[in-house]
Amino acid sequence: MRKKSTLLFLIIGISVTVLITGLNLYNLRDSNLKSSIKNAQIISDVVKNGLLSHMINGNTDQINTFINSVGSLKNIEELWLIRGDYIRKQYGKDKLRVPKDQIDRDVLNTGKIKYSLNEHFSQTIMRITVPYKAIPSNGVDCVNCHNVNYGDTLGAVSLKMDISDIKQNGLEVAYIIPIILILTLFIMIQISRRENNYYLDILQQLGKSIKLAISGKFKRIHNYEVSKNDRVTNLINDYNTMMITFKDTSYDIEKKLQGFIGQQIDNSNVNPLEKSKDIINNLSNLYQFKKEIELDNTKDEIYTRLSQVFINQYGVNNFTFLEIDTLKNKMEIVKQAGNVELYCKDNIINDPELCRCARTRNDVVSIDFHKSCPYFTQKNKFHYCIDVEISKNICLIINFISYSKNELENLKNKISFVKSYINEAAPSIEVKLLMNVLQESAFQDALTGLYNRKFLEEHTKKLVPQVKRENINIGVLLLDMDHFKAVNDEYGHDIGDKVLKELANILNETVRESDLIVRYGGEEFVVLLIGVNSESDAIFVADKIRRRVRENEIDVYAGNKLRKTVSIGLSMFPQDSNNLDSVIKNADIALYEAKNNGRDKVVRFQESQVSSVDLF
Repeated sequence: MRKKSTLLFLIIGISVTVLITGLNLYNLRDSNLKSSIKNAQIISDVVKNGLLSHMINGNTDQINTFINSVGSLKNIEELWLIRGDYIRKQYGKDKLRVPKDQIDRDVLNTGKIKYSLNEHFSQTIMRITVPYKAIPSNGVDCVNCHNVNYGDTLGAVSLKMDISDIKQNGLEVAYIIPIILILTLFIMIQISRRENNYYLDILQQLGKSIKLAISGKFKRIHNYEVSKNDRVTNLINDYNTMMITFKDTSYDIEKKLQGFIGQQIDNSNVNPLEKSKDIINNLSNLYQFKKEIELDNTKDEIYTRLSQVFINQYGVNNFTFLEIDTLKNKMEIVKQAGNVELYCKDNIINDPELCRCARTRNDVVSIDFHKSCPYFTQKNKFHYCIDVEISKNICLIINFISYSKNELENLKNKISFVKSYINEAAPSIEVKLLMNVLQESAFQDALTGLYNRKFLEEHTKKLVPQVKRENINIGVLLLDMDHFKAVNDEYGHDIGDKVLKELANILNETVRESDLIVRYGGEEFVVLLIGVNSESDAIFVADKIRRRVRENEIDVYAGNKLRKTVSIGLSMFPQDSNNLDSVIKNADIALYEAKNNGRDKVVRFQESQVSSVDLF
């Protein structure tokens, strides 16, 4: 009867273990598949926005370079574009943009995402194609450029992605539960086989051994009457072997789990299974966090969500997020929490390379007897700085502030979990930064790096109401390079481009950061002097620009120098008009007068000038 009960119990336990394992593996595979498809859609959106930006800016010759740069991202095996029938009919066949396989052809026909998996023991490759449909996007309507209807499939983005890392990481976690269940089941079966007082002594020893194991101490038991029962002796020997195996396995599981979050092994007597439980809970929360940030629209939302994790989950309340652009040597505080400030700000704001954490790419922590950071001088506070590489040129520094040594020690104990969230957020932040760069490039002049006319049109929609609320002035300068066509005719367009770049540099160096500089078209530039005190101040700035341009020498070739002049028209908002477009037109009229009066002049708009200019 006992054997039948034991066998039945064993069968039920194994069945439950297999069922749980199967459900976990199924849910894991489904979740990983959805995550991979989502990643592919994000990459596809990046490519689509990049193509749109290049077409808007007239940089279609750089599309292949852009596609190759996106295709070099981590885990992307291959990336290519395909054209639909509508585009091929409009522009002709392109050998580089044709479907490569049946998946591409099916997506062009159906307009729906399609994918396939190539799974091997050590690697899983996802082959996926995402359609590009004719829909309005970012203010651009595809129907205006292509002879198609809304919803038609213009083309598609195709990828081959290596998703082995996602699969492997999840599988290692999923195997933990059945291992624990099997080990527990085996122990319970052994305990149930004790039948008499002799066995009770062994059972007590087993009980003590199990209690020690719960506290993290794995001890073998001793059989004092070895000759009494060979079966019991064998059982004890097997149990002791199991405990040794259990000990090694538990620490091995703990070690691998800690490897997921970068936590180092310690030799404390805390139960490794309890540690593993904490790590599993953290990984579960981390997985939910990763799913949420993938749906966030901006990097600010990700920073806010990361701050909430620090505060609500780990009780870390005082910190500052700052981004450092190593290429531009610029620093920006992007998030702060608590009643603290960035105490080293005054030292590193103008020279971020002085930041020890960013320079060494290592954690920097307060030390008792000497300063780890020369710029943190608060004697009654402690710091912990973490560096996270967001992209090739941008790193995120998180500066934690503690008010006591105990608070700092608690932070050190939690830092591996904190870093796991930061590392998960880094790729999503990088994607958001890339999207911002693509969006900014749509409003940037490719030659001078200044804002373009489209940005002026969009920005003034917000600027004008703000200026009216704050009752401030705007001095509008319209500049035109004198005899610029002669430069192109005599020296060539490359020298002409150099002259325009020199003018852009002079404008950047002469006006304030709060002012707005726009390449209006060709050799024309618009400068908005926002919040200028008076008309005389605006004239002073305009004349300063004019003199600097006239005095500037431009290297042409073989030691030859070239000097140019500009004519400038000035109009004031709201003195001349409450409509900024009208003020720009007034500045254009004043510019016309400056040209007619000999060039190299600054002319203030007057109503009398309108009659002398044929506006139509």
